[in-house]
Amino acid sequence: MTIHIGAGIGEIAETVLMPGDPYRAAWAARTFLNNAELVNETRGMLGYTGTWNGHRVTIHGSGMGMPSLSIYANELIRDHGARTVIRVGTCGALQPHLELGDIILAMTASSRSSPSDGIFGQVRFAPCADWGLLQSAARASAKTGIQPHIGGIFSSDAFYDERPDMTDTLTRHGVLGIEMEAAELYQVAARHGARALAVLTVSDNLASGAEMPARQREQTLGDMFEIALHSSFD
Repeated sequence: MTIHIGAGIGEIAETVLMPGDPYRAAWAARTFLNNAELVNETRGMLGYTGTWNGHRVTIHGSGMGMPSLSIYANELIRDHGARTVIRVGTCGALQPHLELGDIILAMTASSRSSPSDGIFGQVRFAPCADWGLLQSAARASAKTGIQPHIGGIFSSDAFYDERPDMTDTLTRHGVLGIEMEAAELYQVAARHGARALAVLTVSDNLASGAEMPARQREQTLGDMFEIALHSSFD
């Protein structure tokens, strides 16, 4: 048990999937895990542990933004023994060719600032995914008939950010999408010697203005959980 995670010793699996929304964690646990048990509900952040194809898996919410994710990722890895942590969430696409429902595997995650910046001082650390996990996720995508987009993303520290100049610069440099957590996850995992990856579903496109309807979100988000689960045990 830690300050923010009420799970006891051994109740967190070595493989953890982290959606931002705790209710999405509950949905994913019901949908993909066998014998899922609630192991954390401290401060309303839900975490469940069960089995998938005989493997123990925890699905635990992260909350929105890098500060929130940093708390849970640090405690899950440092104190509860998680060794593989995969963020599963939505993102806004920056490239016009990306369609709603497309899957992005985040090879790198840039940011303007993150909770870990103070640790590095003057060093501009380059957060990146675990190479083995990234390869496994690409193979898992192919097996399910999905062609993922692999490349860099941007982790923003503000949801409502009126910086069209920055968006244009990111797009021009080939950044695939924007979300709010992956860069800090990659840094925390690197610090503690764990594996990390972000598997993201495009829910809107900032270039085209397209937005995914709520019903379509429910029908397509399962793909990224399937990819994350298969890649964890490849």
